[in-house]
Amino acid sequence: MAGQTEQVLNAILADIDGGRLNPGDVIEEAPLMETHGVSRTPVREAFIQLETAGLIRRLPRKGAVLFKPTLEEFLAILEVHARLEGQAAGLAARRLSPPLAEELEAAVQACELHARDKGDADPEAYYQLNLRFHEVVALGAGNPFLLDMIKTNVRKLMAYYRVRYRYPGAIAASAHEHREIATLISDHRREEAEAAMIAHVQFDQVTVMDLLAALG
Repeated sequence: MAGQTEQVLNAILADIDGGRLNPGDVIEEAPLMETHGVSRTPVREAFIQLETAGLIRRLPRKGAVLFKPTLEEFLAILEVHARLEGQAAGLAARRLSPPLAEELEAAVQACELHARDKGDADPEAYYQLNLRFHEVVALGAGNPFLLDMIKTNVRKLMAYYRVRYRYPGAIAASAHEHREIATLISDHRREEAEAAMIAHVQFDQVTVMDLLAALG
């Protein structure tokens, strides 16, 4: 049973990560049962775990709905998330291993190449490159608990980060900031790396309102 629950859970998380599920979308039990060949129990157990993480809200006899933040909730989550990402960058400046340093450079170069060759085109592809950059930084922090907290928070906001890269110039600005952060990490400038990452992740209230409006 635990294996079936994990199967359903991972499938839902993959749909969130891949942008196939967006804030406010309803997740019904029956299609999950049919797709994964499981009974109702593993689906409901997966829902309980997702609800505990704050990613969904269960509905009586209807499945669940993906978390859709209010303006106040968005700003509150973003405040915490920016600090977590900043802490990861600061720790990475102290702990980044040579293999992860190579992966970080590769991630930054991939973002720069997209910005150079595609400009504002294909924001979804750039978002996946962006995720990889942040993942490597979080791995470089060497703290699995911090990594899990970052993953949970980013899943609450990632649909809105995706929208952000549709704005003209956002991809180029992001790639430029990735280079600056990576350089600070490589130079072991912990406090500056932390501050730069916080500034990179944070949005002002007007931008948050625009992003909320873009996804209805």
